[in-house]
Amino acid sequence: MRIREWQDIVEDVVEKDVDPEGWRAVGGSRAGGVGEDLYLGHPRGGVYLLKTYAKNPYEVQGVGTRVARKLDDEIGSFLPEKETEGRFAVQNPPEDESDAEEKARHLEEVVKAHADAPTTPNDFFDDVMDAMDSPAFGPIDFDQYGRPDPADELSERFEEAEDLLNEELEDLIEDAEVGKGFQ
Repeated sequence: MRIREWQDIVEDVVEKDVDPEGWRAVGGSRAGGVGEDLYLGHPRGGVYLLKTYAKNPYEVQGVGTRVARKLDDEIGSFLPEKETEGRFAVQNPPEDESDAEEKARHLEEVVKAHADAPTTPNDFFDDVMDAMDSPAFGPIDFDQYGRPDPADELSERFEEAEDLLNEELEDLIEDAEVGKGFQ
């Protein structure tokens, strides 16, 4: 298992050549410490675990790793289905002014189309993410004040990764001399 900075893990997710809307996530407060845990999974992209904390209002620090090469049915049962209320997305900035203008035009068309036709919030979200060329998006079950049960279940299944990442994150927090994360 290779532990890396959390941004490197997000970069791996962005660079995966898989269906962008196939990603699912679950997360919440870190068990037994400052920060948050997040599991990201895709049937062909694998399963990743991120542990982060806000060092201050402008800086997030953390670590992560890939905990499974594939998202199988057992692990997938702990991640939300498309019909959940929460949604997440990973975005890339426009490459240049021309790319930004093209994305803005496409987004405008999507908004107009949804304004003129009956639609669901999830369909609108999916179409907006497609227009923005998001590399990863989907449903999320996230509790900012606690932990959803599926996050605890995944923690038990990936106990070794949890322990190693917790140690690494604790070292980051100690090295930053903040005592606890920004709240």
